[in-house]
Amino acid sequence: MSTIQTRGKSINLFLMDGTISGRIKCTLANWTGIAYKIPRIELDKCRGLEVLKQSGVYFLFGLSDDTGESVVYVGQAGVRKNGEGILFRLQEHKHNPVKDYWTEAIVFTTSNDSFGPTEISYLEHRFCNQAIEAKRYVVKNGNSPTQGHVTEEKESELEEFIEYSKIVMGAMGHKVFEPLILNKITAPTLLEEVQVVELLLYLKRKSKKSGQIIEAQCKRTSEGFVVLAGSHIEMIDSESIPPGVKEKRNSAVIDDNGVLTRDILFGSPSYAAAFVVGGHANGLTEWKTSDGRKLKDVEDKE
Repeated sequence: MSTIQTRGKSINLFLMDGTISGRIKCTLANWTGIAYKIPRIELDKCRGLEVLKQSGVYFLFGLSDDTGESVVYVGQAGVRKNGEGILFRLQEHKHNPVKDYWTEAIVFTTSNDSFGPTEISYLEHRFCNQAIEAKRYVVKNGNSPTQGHVTEEKESELEEFIEYSKIVMGAMGHKVFEPLILNKITAPTLLEEVQVVELLLYLKRKSKKSGQIIEAQCKRTSEGFVVLAGSHIEMIDSESIPPGVKEKRNSAVIDDNGVLTRDILFGSPSYAAAFVVGGHANGLTEWKTSDGRKLKDVEDKE
C-alpha cells in the first residue's frame, strides 16, 4: 500500500463564510480531493454547491450526552436518481433523531467526480476501521462497512487518497486517525531515517488512603502525557484533587480492581499524576524513567 513520505505540505483553507466557525473548504497541493467542514446549522447554505451533489465519504462529529466523549460516525453517499448526493444524505442525518448528537460534518469528494460505488465503499470501510484502531473517538457505526472488491491498482490509488485525507482531517481539527501513543515515529529525510521514541515513564507508590500499591505507566508525547491502559489507579479521591482531574476520573474507564482500561491524555505531567493518585501531585518528580531518573531531571538536560 502507498505511504506518503514525511515532507512539508501546502494546504489551502478557504473560509467560505469569512469566519473560522463557519464553513471551510480545504484543498491540498497535488491532490484531486476536496474536503468541506460544515457546521450542522450551516447545511442549508450549501444547497448551491454542485460538488456536494457528487458521491463521497463523510464524517459526523459530536459529543456523547452520556459520557462527554468525542464521537464520530463514518458514512458514504452515492449519487441518487434525483441527482442528489452527499448534501442530501447529510440533510437526512440532520432530521434523524437517532443521529442528533453531531454538530459538524467533514466531507471528502474529488474535483473530477471520480468516485463510484466501489470507491466510496472501500474508503468508508478503511476510514471506519482506522478510526476504531486509533481509539480517539467513539465510533458510532453499528456495523463495520463492507470493503468491496477493488483491483490492486485501484487499491493503491485509494490508499494514497486516504493518506492525504488524514492530513487534511488533522488540519481541520480532528485527529480521528491518530493514536494517542506511537511506539516510534519514523521520519525519512534526504540523507537518513530519523527515529523519535516517545518517553516511557513510571509512577509507583503505596497509597495511604487505600493501602494499595498504585503503579502506573505514562508516555510523554507531542500532545502531552498519556496514562496507559493497564495502570493501577487509586480509587479514593483526596480533598486536594483538582476539579478537572476529578471529572476525568469520573468519566474514565476503570474496572472494579482499579485498572485503567483505556489510554487517557493529559496536558501536563502533574495532572496525569494527580489522576493516578487521586489527589494533588507534582508530576515532574512523581514520574520517573525505567532507570529511576525523575522527569524533571530528564527535561533539565534536554
